[in-house]
Amino acid sequence: MEKTLPEIIEAGVKAAITDLYQADGSSQEITLQSTRREFEGEFTVVTFPLTRLARKKPDEIAEELGAYLKEKVAEIADYNVIKGFLNLVIADDYWRDFLLEAPIKEGYGSSPANGESVVVEFSSPNTNKPLHLGHVRNILLGWSSAQMLSAAGYDVKKVQIINDRGIAICKSMLAWQRFGEGATPESTGTKPDHFVGDYYVLFEQKFQAEYKAWQETAEGQEVFAKLGKEKQTPEAFFKGYAKKYFNDYSELGAAAKNMLLQWEAGDAETRALWEKMNGWVYEGFEETYQKLGVSFDKLYYESNTYVLGKDMVELGLEKGVFQKREDGSVFADLTDAKLSEKTLMRADGTSIYITQDLGTARLRYDDFGAKRMIYTVADEQNHHFATLFELLKRLEEPYANGLYHLSYGMVDLPSGRMKSREGTVVDADDLMKEVIHEARLMSQERAATSELSQEEQDEIIRQIGMSALKFHIIKVGPQKRMTFDPKESVDMQGQTGPYVQNAYVRTRAVWRKAGNPDVSLAKNYTGLAPAERELVNQLYAFPGLVKTAAESYDPSLVAMFCYDLAKSLHKFWHDHSILSAESPEAIAFRLQLCKAVGNTLQKGMGLLGIEVPERM
Repeated sequence: MEKTLPEIIEAGVKAAITDLYQADGSSQEITLQSTRREFEGEFTVVTFPLTRLARKKPDEIAEELGAYLKEKVAEIADYNVIKGFLNLVIADDYWRDFLLEAPIKEGYGSSPANGESVVVEFSSPNTNKPLHLGHVRNILLGWSSAQMLSAAGYDVKKVQIINDRGIAICKSMLAWQRFGEGATPESTGTKPDHFVGDYYVLFEQKFQAEYKAWQETAEGQEVFAKLGKEKQTPEAFFKGYAKKYFNDYSELGAAAKNMLLQWEAGDAETRALWEKMNGWVYEGFEETYQKLGVSFDKLYYESNTYVLGKDMVELGLEKGVFQKREDGSVFADLTDAKLSEKTLMRADGTSIYITQDLGTARLRYDDFGAKRMIYTVADEQNHHFATLFELLKRLEEPYANGLYHLSYGMVDLPSGRMKSREGTVVDADDLMKEVIHEARLMSQERAATSELSQEEQDEIIRQIGMSALKFHIIKVGPQKRMTFDPKESVDMQGQTGPYVQNAYVRTRAVWRKAGNPDVSLAKNYTGLAPAERELVNQLYAFPGLVKTAAESYDPSLVAMFCYDLAKSLHKFWHDHSILSAESPEAIAFRLQLCKAVGNTLQKGMGLLGIEVPERM
């Protein structure tokens, strides 16, 4: 394998240290970084760590190293020194040959298979409502991380665990059973997951009406008189008492809990209703996933996995890492890891949520043999996953050191937060419709696709709208809370998907206009302009950027790379002629440069699940 530029420079600096300062350069750590844009050069050697060894000032060391490298290393054409920093200028020949060899080829940016498997979990919705904006961020982060890991050489398995049981699901089932009058998604013309979600909202509305009426009864007034704090208003008291009311007094609450008990007991009628309504939801989910362009290698269902993990609790007792209380419940004392004491099994022998997660982790390891597992879950579950990972380490599971919680901040809208039970959540389907609508309005101001059929125009508008949605969300670092603004996302200027897409479109348009050009003369091009050098340098960084983004599980790095590359292309397009360049060699080189930029933008945006149209 050929050495990279950083490897070549590092070897040259070590040789210079040996020759110039009679020291062992091979053992010296070299600090190398990208040159700041305001200075000439592509790579910068930091000389300050070498002052003790060379017994000279940083500026002197930089001058001596620069002269040595310019003479001895063919790839280095020149250098300059800025306050002890040695900025190295890479030879035009190297950049030209690199451009004509690597980035114009398909697959540039991907690494060879490394033989390691990774499981990436994302989405993992409840089956009582459709996917919403929060799920969209989860899905895009998980999908992009999976694509980046695959490009970095890993064998990636994309999975989700569907939360298809529990009291929330029973609320939707009970509401349909009592108030649905036999309606179906087909009979109402409603998308199936939205249909079920409407009954989840209806249950909450009926419950709130029941609760409000109960507050006026003698029983409700007696509870307030007995438990209300001094000077507390009835409104304030009952606002915080809803959960207690649901569990102890509510007829609807009792019915929903009884339905859950019937489900757990395997009641045939309850199970049939559950399968029917979940089937509706799965149908709706699949339609949404297809619109988002995502898929999974395996689906896990909580109804199958909730019994897992008990054998691992028993193993923990045998190993002495878990303890049993007098009442028979099992717990783990994690206070020495700065976590809390965690119950793993109730006194009646039933498991809790984290017990299921223990079992599911092992099941995935058995399924795929992956020693790395990524959980894409919102940051409100940070403590849960810290606890889960610590438990698995104490059980000495073979994959325990390869677990990672891809934690992310919540998504707000300009109008504020969303609440599922109140029906104020922005559904993923509605969101996609809105951004595509905004893209259509934007496209009406441009006539570039007027000669295409309506079907072709609609497809381009879809691609622009989905790019706007995905890029606007992915460009924000996962840990940051964010606000999504549909109108801002489709702006053709700034850090948006359509802005990057337009750069790709330009690279394709110039090739269409060129016809069938002879680009063989590109190999004879000399005297690269600064803008050309900058573009080639950015292209050179792409494979390493993909690896860094994959290992840090941060798709925003790829998004911002694509934006920066698009920005450089737009500036180059504005400042330099391509088909009217000063020589046939320049025309050929710039066409190949456009091709390489287009290929890399297509690859980079593809890692984010974003399509790039040929025209827009």
